[in-house]
Amino acid sequence: MIPYGRQQIDEADIAAVVDVLRSDWLTTGPRVAEFERAVADYTGAAHAVAVNSGTAALHAMMAALEIGPGDEVIVPAMTFAATANSVVYQGGTPVFADVDPDTLLISAESVERLLTPRTKAIVAVDYAGQPCDYPRLQQLADQHGIPLLTDGCHALGAKLGNRSVGTLTTMTAFSFHPVKPVTTGEGGMVTTNDANLAARMRVFRNHGIVTDARQREEQGTWFYEMQELGYNYRICDVQCALGIQQLRRLDEWISRRQEIAARYDQAFGELGNLRHLSCRPGVSHGYHLYVVRIADGQRNRVFSELRDAGIGVNVHYVPVHLHPFYRRRQQTQEGMCPHAEAAFSEILSLPVYPALTDMQQDLVIARLHAAVRTAQRRAA
Repeated sequence: MIPYGRQQIDEADIAAVVDVLRSDWLTTGPRVAEFERAVADYTGAAHAVAVNSGTAALHAMMAALEIGPGDEVIVPAMTFAATANSVVYQGGTPVFADVDPDTLLISAESVERLLTPRTKAIVAVDYAGQPCDYPRLQQLADQHGIPLLTDGCHALGAKLGNRSVGTLTTMTAFSFHPVKPVTTGEGGMVTTNDANLAARMRVFRNHGIVTDARQREEQGTWFYEMQELGYNYRICDVQCALGIQQLRRLDEWISRRQEIAARYDQAFGELGNLRHLSCRPGVSHGYHLYVVRIADGQRNRVFSELRDAGIGVNVHYVPVHLHPFYRRRQQTQEGMCPHAEAAFSEILSLPVYPALTDMQQDLVIARLHAAVRTAQRRAA
């Protein structure tokens, strides 16, 4: 099976992890701060706070803003559930915005219609690795005096103009799951230029306690106190050692993803009911995902044929407001986000990862063309 995404691990990665396993610190040690500094330097952010998942990073942002009951946070419908769930964890209410049909990025027009006095933040998701329309979204956020945040879990290494994702909004969450641009196994990070928000998130990830074990050892004290209600969202040094090594190859890997995407773009101009998503002007797309749309109700048939042929295509995502939890909790329903809902019935994620060979990609392209033509004949 050729998967839609996978990690890439080399001997340097393994050696870095082994070095930590032989060291005195497996968690809350020096590699955590080193990885935070490396991500901050890479993105250009002043601060980076490492946590144990992308979901924890999203939650930490909500906690730092003190989102709570009665507060609304606007999120796109086309995203992984964790974007919205992080609001619920704090007792707030996610409000689902529709997306642009050509990019599946959050629609500024939809956001504008949803803003109310209860809105405390906007979360833009860089779907598939493409930066959103941040100038327009920031204008809306500024007009209402609320922060704009980024769920950049797909987009480490992507850019808008000369600015890296991680510096475009008040806070940005990243994920280091194995299929993401770089991996730590599981892991996450929040970047920000706000020192106060960074400090709040460091306490939040450590049970609400203001010092960690290494800080207390360096200070020669045992004393600690919990000042806020926090969580155990710490990431360990083993993971961070892997992340440090992975980050060194990120630019090379992004370049390869862009090459793969360009080959797909060129291959998919022939069939009328198959099209790829658009790339916005002025962006450097990270291509965590490469997504096509298959019209005429043929997506599921094509999905099955490709899976049977050993091509590990996937679907990203079920619009969050259509999940049973949100239908029960917020009485969400079909028709609320028509562009996201229409896309859901058509989208297919194709294999895209740095180790994908041209030969493997040619097989994906050939199998997809054959599956689409077969589906068209059956529908005729």
